Amino acid sequence: MLIRFNKPYGVLSQFTPEGKWRGLKDFISLPGVYVAGRLDADSEGLLLLTDDGQLQARIADPRFKMEKTYLAQVEGVADAAALQALSQGVMLNDGLTLPAQARAVEPHAHLWERDPPIRERKAKPTSWIELTIREGRNRQVRRMTAAVGLPTLRLIRTHIGPYSVMDVPLGNWRETELT
Repeated sequence: MLIRFNKPYGVLSQFTPEGKWRGLKDFISLPGVYVAGRLDADSEGLLLLTDDGQLQARIADPRFKMEKTYLAQVEGVADAAALQALSQGVMLNDGLTLPAQARAVEPHAHLWERDPPIRERKAKPTSWIELTIREGRNRQVRRMTAAVGLPTLRLIRTHIGPYSVMDVPLGNWRETELT
């Protein structure tokens, strides 16, 4: 079984709540399913869960290089130089990232509102970047955008490999066919 869950902001990638963060048990009551990969509590979007240990390893293990696509709302304007730097790989404190696919986008028309909303500053514009990576370093997308001068304000994972979250309402899950 493979579950696609649209994780809201403020929810951990574990069933047990911790501190101010809610756990998956508030949304998913299926016995025997486990998270395949992580998504930080302050990020939103696609989280995959499965009852199949081998599938969980294939999804989560970086050796299989399953692409992950994110929408990042960043502070500042995503210009050609920043997108080029992201595309070539960015030097972080733990080394150079692999090249990524990066492009400026408009937010999707059916994108849900975040609760709580992001902070907006009148003097600083925001823009959106779609970023596809093949690694899974800790807080990698946030660190990459910050390294090119565009701090991430909101981060939404839209795809893991062939699996998408865009047809799953926020806070809901759907069982999906393996591809």
